[in-house]
Amino acid sequence: MGAALRRIQMGNALSAFGNGFTVPFLFIYVARVRDLGASTAGVVLATFAVAALVVLPFVGRCIDRRGPLPVAVAGAVTAAVGSLSLGLATTEPLVIAASGVLGAGMAVTQPALATMIVWCSTPATRSRAFAVQFFLNNLGLGVGGLLGGLLVDTSDPSTFVRLFAIEAAMSLVLAAAVATARLPEAPRVTDAVPTEDGAGGGWRALLGHRAMVWLCVLGFMLFFACYGQFESGLSAYAVEVAHVSPATLGAGLAVNTAVIVLAQFLVLGPVTRRRRSRVIALVGLIWAVAWAAAGLAGLVRGGLGFATGALISTYALFGLGEAMLAPTVAPLVADLSPASLIGQYNSAFALVKQLALAVGPAVGGVMAGAGLHGAYIALLIGCSLAVAALALRLGGQLTARQDGLLRAAAAGAGRRGQADPVARAAAPDAGYGHSRRWRNVRTEPLFGRIAALRLTAPDAAR
Repeated sequence: MGAALRRIQMGNALSAFGNGFTVPFLFIYVARVRDLGASTAGVVLATFAVAALVVLPFVGRCIDRRGPLPVAVAGAVTAAVGSLSLGLATTEPLVIAASGVLGAGMAVTQPALATMIVWCSTPATRSRAFAVQFFLNNLGLGVGGLLGGLLVDTSDPSTFVRLFAIEAAMSLVLAAAVATARLPEAPRVTDAVPTEDGAGGGWRALLGHRAMVWLCVLGFMLFFACYGQFESGLSAYAVEVAHVSPATLGAGLAVNTAVIVLAQFLVLGPVTRRRRSRVIALVGLIWAVAWAAAGLAGLVRGGLGFATGALISTYALFGLGEAMLAPTVAPLVADLSPASLIGQYNSAFALVKQLALAVGPAVGGVMAGAGLHGAYIALLIGCSLAVAALALRLGGQLTARQDGLLRAAAAGAGRRGQADPVARAAAPDAGYGHSRRWRNVRTEPLFGRIAALRLTAPDAAR
């Protein structure tokens, strides 16, 4: 891991740590501490999401024209202003406005950081780089949430001001870390979808890229079936149908985070040796089993212990699937995007994620409120199975490099000490990367060196 990537990962981890201090307590802060009511708290959360939806369509073009560094710094500073304003706001209009600023700042930062990680990594190290980012995000959120719970006092608003100040400070740390990172030149992509006059292709080029459109549809289904249900439909189902306590939900979230933290690097090796499309399909099947377990918790009379165990298993299986997706989906977005549109592609995928996070809670909440519990579980099982089917369909539209076959062949050749025939077949797709050592991979001796670099990447990252 290079110095620039280390700075980016460190800043990202500290920013997630700061978010952990406030995200779990935002609803309580608005509704109870500022005494603005549950309806205002709902508007605040909706404003947070809508602000992200508003800015994301324009972020990609800014990244591709100005570079990811100034965009990431601007986003982090904006998030810091929004966070501190939210902690100091006492009236409904100020709280809503501050939540919009915070949501916009965080939304701007995400695709910019993803683009910087692409710039600072190679095809052989990119999966590990995104896995490290996901690991540090979850670790930071978990530790921040734990410490925030110890510091907060609902009877003392100043304790919440302190939490939002910590989050603002961590956002400024992220801005400083990014601003001082020395980025390499943008990566060169040789087999992505062609564009018209470089960045001028914009959204038209993206929408004309069939594989990327399929990936966006697949991404919406992924985020809808998992992240979009954590704080709405699944929670309501667990409490109202399975009759578990809120403490059990907290334990489930803790298990989810623990599985991600423990499994992330255990699954990294096996995942990067498989087709990306098949890994995503397997995640869909795992999540279908997770939703089936949740259904059994509420629809089968097995006692409170059975319901608790089934729901904990649901959260654990979600965590396993998330750990498998981290080194798979983000690198796939990077490999599908032309060099001149990396920011546009990352922003588009972030927009799809945000849409799913907005629609998911609405659908889950409505179905839970209407008592359609069986239909709710059936819908999510169907969505998870659809993820598996869409992933296999997407695999037929990907090149060998995009689907991860080149990395798998390189790993196998490295273990055998010779170039693999599959690797040689895939080698023409490998002219990708901003580092000179990756530009002549069509020759067999250099391909052996790439395989060696692939095998030593984990040690280098440490």
